[in-house]
Amino acid sequence: MQNENFIKGQGAQRNVVNRFDRYTYEPEDEDFETVKTSFTEVFPKTIVNQVKSEDLPMEYSMNPYQGCEHGCSYCFARPTHEYWGYSAGIDFERKIMVKKNAPELLEKFFQKRGYKPAPILLSGNTDCYQPAERQFEITRKILQVCLDYRHPVNVLTKNALVLRDLDILQPLAEQNLVSVSLSIPTINEELRRKMEPRTSSAKNKLKAVEILSENKIPVNVMVAPIIPGLNSDEPLAILKAISEAGAQSFGYTLVRLNDTVEPVFVQWIETFFPDRAQKVLNLIRSMRGGKLGEKRYFDRQKGEGNIAEMIHNTFKIGRKKYFDGNEFPKLSTTNFTGAKDQQLRLFD
Repeated sequence: MQNENFIKGQGAQRNVVNRFDRYTYEPEDEDFETVKTSFTEVFPKTIVNQVKSEDLPMEYSMNPYQGCEHGCSYCFARPTHEYWGYSAGIDFERKIMVKKNAPELLEKFFQKRGYKPAPILLSGNTDCYQPAERQFEITRKILQVCLDYRHPVNVLTKNALVLRDLDILQPLAEQNLVSVSLSIPTINEELRRKMEPRTSSAKNKLKAVEILSENKIPVNVMVAPIIPGLNSDEPLAILKAISEAGAQSFGYTLVRLNDTVEPVFVQWIETFFPDRAQKVLNLIRSMRGGKLGEKRYFDRQKGEGNIAEMIHNTFKIGRKKYFDGNEFPKLSTTNFTGAKDQQLRLFD
């Protein structure tokens, strides 16, 4: 039974202590109810990040927003908000930093002499199609730059808003320059409202998979994260649904609660699932060597113990049953020249 004292449409229920602050201020409960989402323009000098993690497949990522309104309590990006002087709790969801100069910075990056193109993940940290994108359209402008320069881009999102940009995604796909990964951790709508309160509904996400596929845009689905005791009974049902909708591949992750993600998630599970909170937390610990988090490369992806093994085996069965023989296309880098007009290269 859900605790009645909760903030509607919110993942984090409180701010948590910033690891880098000596002093903290915790507003009264009613203050959280009245605070509206604020947007602050920031001016980064670069937008493309080189990914150095040994167990991640991408070489580059970029993030037009810092912070995310979607409200997923387990989001691994929450601790990055602390570097800006904010909390990984409610601040992460309500104080959003906007990088309006991202398209210009990306264009400068493409024009660097000696740059060798490789697919860029949009976004690797916070969601590029979170609600703020309706207002600012930074992601749309970034995709247009990728199209102008014929540069490959992988889009990762939880939001069906991606369909707004079909007019750019279609010509990108025609040149094998884009793929879309939609995050669908559950198709149980009641659970979805609690796990990711401000994302698109499960129904709309599945519809987005279908529409993207119909438009010949390669679609991958991230069934992530798997939280034992919450959505760990859903993998086969999700894989069946996304296969029927036209997804070509899938990935998945096991939940891990590093740093200040842990107190946010613990508050969330105790608020929304007080009757099974300790069971879920103990199941997570069983996959993480007695802890709730894991930072070691490769180990953080696979977990350990019987619960983790059961989840891995379930996905193996689902892959064989619904995705056997599928191969996700590799994006092309051959038409990138570092200029909008390919003819300009004739004069170099």
